[in-house]
Amino acid sequence: MAADVVIVGAGIVGAACARALARAGARVTVLDRGSAAAATSAHGEGNLLVSDKGPGPELELAQVSLRRWVALAQELADELGPRFPSIEHEAKGGLVVVTSADGLAGLRRFAAAQRACGVEAVEVSADGARRLEPDLAPGVLGGVHYPQDAQVQPVAAAEALLASARRAGADVRTGAEVTGPLLGADGELAGVVTSRGEVPAGAVVVAAGPWSAEVAERLGARVPVRPRRGMVLVTTPMPQRIRHKVYDGDYFAATQSAGEELQTSAVIESTRGGTVLIGSSREQVGFDDRLRTEVLAQMARRAVAVFPFLARTNVMRSYLGFRPYMPDHLPVIGPDPAHPGLWFATGHEGAGVGLAPATGDLLAAQLLGLETPVDPRPYAVDRPSLAELRPVLTPTEEARP
Repeated sequence: MAADVVIVGAGIVGAACARALARAGARVTVLDRGSAAAATSAHGEGNLLVSDKGPGPELELAQVSLRRWVALAQELADELGPRFPSIEHEAKGGLVVVTSADGLAGLRRFAAAQRACGVEAVEVSADGARRLEPDLAPGVLGGVHYPQDAQVQPVAAAEALLASARRAGADVRTGAEVTGPLLGADGELAGVVTSRGEVPAGAVVVAAGPWSAEVAERLGARVPVRPRRGMVLVTTPMPQRIRHKVYDGDYFAATQSAGEELQTSAVIESTRGGTVLIGSSREQVGFDDRLRTEVLAQMARRAVAVFPFLARTNVMRSYLGFRPYMPDHLPVIGPDPAHPGLWFATGHEGAGVGLAPATGDLLAAQLLGLETPVDPRPYAVDRPSLAELRPVLTPTEEARP
């Protein structure tokens, strides 16, 4: 008989896990203290990227996920029908540009390493970059074009995955906050206690994004996920002039930095509605949700340095969200050896949308004893890079509700 599984978190990662498990025959309950896809998933751009990932486990997971998204877009459309909103999967491609000779040399080395791993990374000259994006600043010396980069509408995608999971038998409950563990007769984890009652389960998956550390501690465990705040500017609609996801060469360094200080880079793209999304920022300030105008101004200046015409464009709003940051920049996907029955699918930082399908498939395969799509060891909660950051709770701490 298939295991009962509770998934804590109804964002896009939790939704992907729910769909993969339910379609494999597990009885799944998804819990969220708020609304589905209303937190981190609702405050991102829906990026599906390989361009910002160097050789290693994250790139491998992204490559698997990118292929899965292509299939998923069609699967979900066929399954849910034309009345369900499109997930807006678009293989728009990415373009990384640089304005210095040193930057160009570094980008060439980075792209060469990616190509050795199977990434399509096409070096372009200054003229080649302008053929792709005619409105680029005069100072752009060249760049690398990534045809595989794509995008989805993240809320629509999460809702579609949840709808598909429901069709496979999953139960999605919103407004249900996990307050503690449900323990069996021998003290083993046997489900969760929520603000709406007990939910028995043979396995509990924490997929609560930047709130995963809080949920884990309530269940007597620890995972070193921290919130990393990011902000986005949204322009008024205009005729589409930006054809790809375009960012400057500092973006990769910002994603991989462990610094707590503010970091910004230019990330610019158009939406189907005609607006332009401008990012990005990264800073570790806990769950402080106050907008900082100096951060928005810095992002705007960097965007104008790439596309000067944006200086004459009006901004109609801005928003912020929190990414689930891991100190070693890899998500945690798999069981907690110190707490039987407890599993994690979290810590993707800004790549959760892109990595969600492969994360769901990997989590489901491990939990159900199936063949995994990638080697699970780099994403293990007890991997060496996390050993000093994840002390096991003391018995006294474990007993706290």
